Amino acid sequence: MSERLTLPVLPLREVVLFPGVSAPVGAGRPTTLRAIEAALKSDSRLIFAVAQRENVDTVSPDVLYTTGTIAKISQIQRGLGGVQLLLHGERRGMALHYTDNGRYLEAVVREVDDLPPLNAEDPAFVGLHREARERAAELGQKSGLPEEVVRQVLEEVTDPGRLADLVAGYLEIQPAERQGLLETLSVEERLRRVLIHVQRQIGVLDAQEHIKSQVQEELGERQREMFLREQMKAIRKELGEGDEGTEVEDLRKRFEALGLPEAARKEVDRELDRLERANRDSMEAQVIRTYLETMAELPWNKRVEESLDLKRAAEILEQDHYGLKDVKDQVLEFLAVRQLRQRSPDAVAQGNDDDKQARGQILLFVGPPGVGKTSIAKSIARAMGRPYVRISLGGARDEADIRGHRRTYVGAMPGRIIQGMKQAGAKNPVFLLDELDKLGVSFQGDPAAALLEVLDPAQNDSFTDHYLGVPFDLSQVLFVATANFPQSIPGPLLDRLETVTFAGYTEREKLEIAKRYLVPRQLHENGLTPEQLTITDAALSEIITSYTREAGVRQLEREIGKLGRKVARQIAGGEVERVAVDAKDVDDLIGRPRVHPEHKAREDQVGVATGMYYTPVGGDIMFVEASVMRGKGELVLTGQLGDVMKESARAALTYAKSHADPLGIPEEAFANTDIHIHVPAGAIPKDGPSAGVTMATALVSALSRRPARHDLAMTGEVTLRGRVLPIGGVKEKVLGAVRAGIRTIVLPIENAADLDDLPEDVRSSLDVHLVCAHRSMYTSWRIWTKS
Repeated sequence: MSERLTLPVLPLREVVLFPGVSAPVGAGRPTTLRAIEAALKSDSRLIFAVAQRENVDTVSPDVLYTTGTIAKISQIQRGLGGVQLLLHGERRGMALHYTDNGRYLEAVVREVDDLPPLNAEDPAFVGLHREARERAAELGQKSGLPEEVVRQVLEEVTDPGRLADLVAGYLEIQPAERQGLLETLSVEERLRRVLIHVQRQIGVLDAQEHIKSQVQEELGERQREMFLREQMKAIRKELGEGDEGTEVEDLRKRFEALGLPEAARKEVDRELDRLERANRDSMEAQVIRTYLETMAELPWNKRVEESLDLKRAAEILEQDHYGLKDVKDQVLEFLAVRQLRQRSPDAVAQGNDDDKQARGQILLFVGPPGVGKTSIAKSIARAMGRPYVRISLGGARDEADIRGHRRTYVGAMPGRIIQGMKQAGAKNPVFLLDELDKLGVSFQGDPAAALLEVLDPAQNDSFTDHYLGVPFDLSQVLFVATANFPQSIPGPLLDRLETVTFAGYTEREKLEIAKRYLVPRQLHENGLTPEQLTITDAALSEIITSYTREAGVRQLEREIGKLGRKVARQIAGGEVERVAVDAKDVDDLIGRPRVHPEHKAREDQVGVATGMYYTPVGGDIMFVEASVMRGKGELVLTGQLGDVMKESARAALTYAKSHADPLGIPEEAFANTDIHIHVPAGAIPKDGPSAGVTMATALVSALSRRPARHDLAMTGEVTLRGRVLPIGGVKEKVLGAVRAGIRTIVLPIENAADLDDLPEDVRSSLDVHLVCAHRSMYTSWRIWTKS
């Protein structure tokens, strides 16, 4: 049985002492000092060193572990604050119980022996012992200990248990983990746990060394670069070239060649002087250098010679786009004015250097998607021989997008306008501002407000970007903006723009566009030749009417591309060599029709009148139905009608009641009668006053029991006195009626001028009846109904 000893207790804070290890320990608590004095008075000088569970000043048996180390006090050094001991761990001990004798703690300690392995010659245990010894030697070397000292210490310890305790005593691990190793009596288990900690600490030291070498390497490169730069400065000084003379002089020469305005010249000279004084490697020098290079790349006085050949420009515009007559006329008129100004005596006398009189126009192309607003701007640049620059404003919500950032900010850069001018390389490009109506507003400012200066011909000759800090001339730029909905553009900005409206294409125009542009382009993109795929006009017309519903031609091109891919697959698979697509083949190739346009009614009906309505993707017809039934004189309106449309229905009913005799409506028609007006397609919201005439016609037809003509379509706002007021969207509405098979149209007389917008072939095939706004509607009733 192991020997039992009664020893004074030395409580240790954050320290665990292992057998076979010597460690310095400081003591200053009174009870601890008395325990040390008691140990020194004994011949063995033994004391029980045990760790505390908690770091407290007042020690009780509850805060002490039971497993500790029987240690011998080797040396002691007294001081004012306490004593410094050098303890040497002798062997493990377990406190059977602690006793407080009033002066210090005592413990009855029983020595604890290690549990040796079952077979010390087992290869696994031998390998574990050897690996632990080698890793311990590696850890000692990586920690900075001399190799000879490490080898000598390890050679003196041959017992595996003693080796584990020795290495554990020098590991940098938490006190709780150290106490766990002390309490592990199995030599094999303790050796394995020590090896894990050693390997982990080696990994930490390796990572630390790697980071240290990287930092030293980076610092070494910087120091080497700084040293070389200092040498270069010294060499230049000996040669008389100055420090930064070459770079600054090169910039000076570039600016001399640019011929900068006075304000820009002063700013550039000031920044060049600052660059000369600044340290080349400083952040300030980098910022100045970037600013000067930006200034040097801008086209301050560089302009391209534009082509003013009207005939050639007209040919280019016709090649690139079909239709769009108003837009093409406006561009050609602009070129004609430029041409005449250059020929004028004043321009010749001035040498035509600055061309100050020729201010850039600012156009706004408004229309639905896919009608060619963006692409026509590129054609304008090609026709005029000017550079073309496009920036998209969709989603821009920061004023700095337009005006740039001030140079005081980190990462400052010019705004999109100046960056576009830098990209153009000339001061007179065609500058496209795409999606102007999609500008956003945020707490960074309103970019639309920043555009007011850019798009004002009276101000943009001195546009000041925040980054440049000096005025830049934009007066010779031809700005072209595009938008889908002008209502989304702020009023002051819209007032500065010359609006050009892009209407939707007619079916005939879409057919020509498909034949001239879309089909050849899709043949090329799908790897087909005109001999391999032929699409007839009937097939294209079927795609236009039954597969697309749009004002532009984007969906039409997608459907043609889809058809081309189907044919390409058949040809690539060896099924066919060439395909000719007719109208009857379209369904098999690209699926069933997805658009079902309205067609005119088959016969005249009582209470049903045909109206016309406008949508952004084109016009169409609608049927207004009126029914009369017994009731209490109520008016029922259905079809998801808006407030304005409901008011039009009530106005039409009042008109019919007040003009019952001239309209042939019996007096008893209104007695005990409910009237129901319905506009089909109830899932679609409808609003607007232009259905007033149609509702009045349907009401009069239902009340007089006379059928309304099915081959006639009408539009116009009606008043209580029977006046028919003008409306908008005439071109789209009439084209929608023509698509539905109707050729007889009733329009307000004030919309007569709108008929000029129709294609000549459509206009010549129509029978148009104009209703005077100062004449009662019933005078034209014979046109609308059949007696």
